[in-house]
Amino acid sequence: MVYWFSDFLDSMGTEPYYAKWFGLVFNVLVIALAAIILRIISRFVLVKITERIAVSTEIKFDDYLIHNHFFRNVARLVPLYFIYKIYRVVLADFQELIPLFVKAFSIFCIITVVLIIRSFLLSLKDYLKNISKYSDKPIDSYIQVVSIVIWIFAIITIILNLFDTTLQHIIATFGAVSAIVILIFKDTILGFVASIQVTANDLVRIGDWITLDKYGADGYVTEINLATVKVRNFDNTTTTVPTYSLISDSFINWRGMFDSGGRRIKRHIYIKESTIKFVSDAELEEFKKIELISNYIDHRKRDIDKFNNQNEIDKSLLINGRNLTNLGLFRKYLHNYLLKQQVLSNDLILTVRHLQPTDKGIPIEIYCFSKEKNFVNFEHIQSDIFDHIIASVSYFDLEIFELPSSSDFKHKSKQPHLNGQPQMD
Repeated sequence: MVYWFSDFLDSMGTEPYYAKWFGLVFNVLVIALAAIILRIISRFVLVKITERIAVSTEIKFDDYLIHNHFFRNVARLVPLYFIYKIYRVVLADFQELIPLFVKAFSIFCIITVVLIIRSFLLSLKDYLKNISKYSDKPIDSYIQVVSIVIWIFAIITIILNLFDTTLQHIIATFGAVSAIVILIFKDTILGFVASIQVTANDLVRIGDWITLDKYGADGYVTEINLATVKVRNFDNTTTTVPTYSLISDSFINWRGMFDSGGRRIKRHIYIKESTIKFVSDAELEEFKKIELISNYIDHRKRDIDKFNNQNEIDKSLLINGRNLTNLGLFRKYLHNYLLKQQVLSNDLILTVRHLQPTDKGIPIEIYCFSKEKNFVNFEHIQSDIFDHIIASVSYFDLEIFELPSSSDFKHKSKQPHLNGQPQMD
């Protein structure tokens, strides 16, 4: 059959030279068609068989092999084997073309093998990422490193095959252009080094909540590869951050908070300084009705009276001697109130702090830790606590500082003036 078309052309009176070349073209077309048919058949049979096996087994790895076209790429080997077996017969009269064909065929075989290995690596990546033990590891970076190494070997092999050179000459050439190569692949090299350091030092895992103000990233890490780290922000946008920025720039990883016993609440309110005062005995009796500080008032009152009597303090003025203040009672009340909240951790720091006075008043800061770390539940807990705090301020004859609004000025303008004249402040 190889010589059938050329013989047919000879019988039609075509010159032998042209008949031979036309016969070669015809044979190449027939072989190409046969190879395509073989590939379609082998792919169909192989994919169908593996799909049935994948359905009948509980192993998930074969499902990923099908998804990443591993068996489709393996099916490419059947037509390649067919061409390998027949090319010498077809090119028997064209010995000068055999070296050229062998080089082209070798390149195609190398690329096919690389595609098969790549499909296997992608399947391995998907399989490992769905195992809890490896779900937080930068599997993408590892697979990309292996893929790059395989492609490097493939390219070197293709160059050796095409130009009949040696590995030493390739290495020498690569050294001569290394500066250009480093410049071109700068991000890849930096990302590769960063991936190793991130993994070795356990800086970031898949699923970690990180904050990078420089790049506007604030959310969960969904992917770590050689070049970039993908962060899904809380507004469902995605921020892509260079991998090497994780070691070159500062960022916050909230994993420690989730691994600890609680999530911190650190917020303050401003108390107007003009509302702070010493508390008289009569007022203390009223404050004793507040259950959370009743025992505290009794205890402190005994200690204060004992001190003042022993030192013969003149209590005709409240400023003399030791006294309780409404702000001090308020802070104690808040501390006892927080201790009673079961949603807060008593094993971590829990305190009510009096901060440096400012032009807005005296900051009273709540510093504690919520047992609930989920964002939504945490915010509900924090809001409930401060709702209560703000509502309880007035019970201690205190006021929260806030800037006057337009309604405050309107209310003041409606107040009566002295002697019919505008009241001056």
